[in-house]
Amino acid sequence: MDRKRSHAQTVRSDGGETNRDRSAAARFGLVLDCADPQRLARFWAAALDYVNVGAAGAYVALYPRRRPGPKLLLQRVDEPKRSKNRMHIDLETTDINTEADRLTALGAQRLGDRPCTEHGSTWILMTDPEGNEFCICDNANPTPTPTR
Repeated sequence: MDRKRSHAQTVRSDGGETNRDRSAAARFGLVLDCADPQRLARFWAAALDYVNVGAAGAYVALYPRRRPGPKLLLQRVDEPKRSKNRMHIDLETTDINTEADRLTALGAQRLGDRPCTEHGSTWILMTDPEGNEFCICDNANPTPTPTR
């Protein structure tokens, strides 16, 4: 008997169903389009303290070194970057200037001459060696404004 299952239903090993919400167990990874995955792998592995686990075709995979976190998959694409990224990485640290200097030595560039500040947080806008934007943010934990 073939029954349709809702998104929230899964099949148990005994063939029965459970209504466990699959999104609770979902993990995520990030994919960054780029022209040269190997070059960016060197930058992002050093920037994030990730390990390059290898390449396959147009992809290079990076994983956190001895800690949990999302994978970063660098994907070679033919088309060049044309505009601002719609999503970017925020690196959080207690000393944004020291971290910006470290990443600049690895090939990143600062955008702008001063940090930005908003809602109790401060960050420095940067680009990786291929021009993909990311931010180095302080660890501010602003109190959310209650909504009515």
